[in-house]
Amino acid sequence: MCQLLAMNCNVPTDIVFSFTGFAHRGGRTDTHHDGWGIAFFEGAGVRHFVDHQAAVDSPIAELIKRYPIKSTNVIAHIRKATQGQVALENCHPFVRELWGRYWVFAHNGDLKGFEPRLDGAFRPVGNTDSERAFCFLLQELRRRFGDSAPALPALHAALRELVSTIAQYGTFNMLLSDGTALFAHCSTKLSYIVRQYPFVTARLSDEDLSVDFSQVTTPHDRVAIIVTEPLTTNETWTAFAPGELLVFIDGEPVSGDF
Repeated sequence: MCQLLAMNCNVPTDIVFSFTGFAHRGGRTDTHHDGWGIAFFEGAGVRHFVDHQAAVDSPIAELIKRYPIKSTNVIAHIRKATQGQVALENCHPFVRELWGRYWVFAHNGDLKGFEPRLDGAFRPVGNTDSERAFCFLLQELRRRFGDSAPALPALHAALRELVSTIAQYGTFNMLLSDGTALFAHCSTKLSYIVRQYPFVTARLSDEDLSVDFSQVTTPHDRVAIIVTEPLTTNETWTAFAPGELLVFIDGEPVSGDF
């Protein structure tokens, strides 16, 4: 299965520390070597990087580890191919426009027999079940809400129903964001942590690297990290429940009441 990583925070923050450990899972500490990608929201725009090379061998991944791009919403993915060849067009995350905003999506899992009828503007470029699922999600959201974005409670309710439908076809751990909120759905395995004051020193599990967050943050900062497997050895991560869909805003999970 693939590996997922996301960040949602209340102030623009770089993901260098988390991505450094995460990238090692793309061919060094794990066998996920069929490509990788990352997308950063910046205002109305998205910086989008993908590579069909393994993350541990990719010069683009080295750039991301050394270049502190700051964002409030980031989605990253390391691929282990189950459907679709190893090719650039099949690398996550995928990006599409809906309601005048970019949407970014990444998936971990395998959907068997998922062949929805895609009759609108959203069609896959590659041949993965993941990109089909993304196109289906956006198509159904537009079908339900038309040309105007709904309020967050209605959007959350619609996504809960849609992801449950898709998950009937197999494993559907996924990340989705429009740059204002980040949605995370767990079929089998996802965990998150919220880092906030008082900040502590964190140590990566995939590399001998630590950072004292109290030295690089303010007392008002709050950062949520969502990942397939916890990235650090000395922090307490919260596991998602199977079937759970959480929405993160300003660095923390928001209750269903919003």
